[in-house]
Amino acid sequence: MLVLTRKEDESIIINGNIEITMLKISGKKVRVGITAPPEISVHRREIHEMVESQINQSQDEPEKGLS
Repeated sequence: MLVLTRKEDESIIINGNIEITMLKISGKKVRVGITAPPEISVHRREIHEMVESQINQSQDEPEKGLS
C-alpha cells in the first residue's frame, strides 16, 4: 500500500488518467473528488462489495428452464 499525505486542493494522479483531489478536510472526515474516464467504474467500497455479492449470487443460481 502506498501512503501519501495531501492537503486540501492537492491531488494524486493514477495511471495518468485518474485524478483524486482532496476537496475538504474537516477533523476525521475528508471530502474527495475523483475524475476518471467514463469507462472506469468508481464506487465506495460498501457499494462495490454489494454489487459483487449480487453478481456472484446470480451466477451461483442454476439457470431456470434449462433441463
